[in-house]
Amino acid sequence: MFSSDSIETFLAVIDHGSFSAAARVLRRVPSAVSMAIANLEAELGYPLFVRAARQVRPTPKALALVPHARVIAEQLEQLAAHATELSDGLETRLAIGIAADIDNARLMHAISAVSARHPLLAIEITTAPQDDVVERLQSGRVDLCIAYGGLETSLREDFHFIGTETLVAVVSAQHGSELLAVESLKLDDLFHHRQILIASTEHPIRDFRQLIAGSYWRTDSLATAVNMVKAGLGWGNLPLSVATPLARDGSVRILPFSNVANGLKLPLHLRWMRHNPPGKAGQELVALLKDA
Repeated sequence: MFSSDSIETFLAVIDHGSFSAAARVLRRVPSAVSMAIANLEAELGYPLFVRAARQVRPTPKALALVPHARVIAEQLEQLAAHATELSDGLETRLAIGIAADIDNARLMHAISAVSARHPLLAIEITTAPQDDVVERLQSGRVDLCIAYGGLETSLREDFHFIGTETLVAVVSAQHGSELLAVESLKLDDLFHHRQILIASTEHPIRDFRQLIAGSYWRTDSLATAVNMVKAGLGWGNLPLSVATPLARDGSVRILPFSNVANGLKLPLHLRWMRHNPPGKAGQELVALLKDA
């Protein structure tokens, strides 16, 4: 009944008001357009247009079909474009991982731009502690990952530097932590207070740059770490972009140290395996994140 060709013809007549005008747009002869509409009406069992001398007027039933026809026409156009992109090297799926203690706003902005260019591309996003995200990259479960630059490099991986993340030590401002009572707080004082650490619960800690305290509790979620700190269960290193609004609303305090600035600046790397280089969408994502 309805096909891609009949939908295109139907909408052309709707939009241009006559068989001859639709024929010019479609680069056909008017008789071919008139016959296509007549055949469609015969299959449907009711008229779609009222014929006049030089124009046609859609019937109420035709107008009821228009919104659905436009949706299908748009989907068909997207499908055709996606099929062409696949032949040009577009991935069938783009799986991305990001370390849980990295603010993902920049990634979301870049993904939004990529999805606007390729609306039918399937995108998967995994948020997990750094060691888990890197393990998923190395095992092929994600194609790209954003993680802190490691102290060691792997010959099996490639990466681009895309910026830095600053982690700041914070404590609950509402639960009377002893850290708030210290007149001249030093970084070393954190060693004696429980740390809330965003880290893998499945792998041993490999990167000790964030671990300061002698005792710590782990969580694999940034949101849970924030709530644990706010509840007074310990202090934590949070991204500055996350800690700033929390300090502004009075739920946490960014600790003032007398012997060092409160801020651990770490490089952010977009990483992938050399044997699985980014495809078309992955390359666009890399370019967007580099530019950002």
